[in-house]
Amino acid sequence: DEVVKRGMATPALILLESLGPLNFWGSQVLHGLRPVLELAFDNLELERAAQILERRESLSVLIGMIERKTR
Repeated sequence: DEVVKRGMATPALILLESLGPLNFWGSQVLHGLRPVLELAFDNLELERAAQILERRESLSVLIGMIERKTR
């Protein structure tokens, strides 16, 4: 919802499409950098983002959600 409200749907879709093959690696980076990232972001949000990225199908689901909300 926030992505669409802020008018960032197109950049978000481009980013998600381009990072699709790397989503698992992204989750591992989030796990590794979590002690540092916790200084700026909520721990629960970081954990949730990492868990979403661990699933291969999650990016296509997120892309579909953004596309539906922009219509």
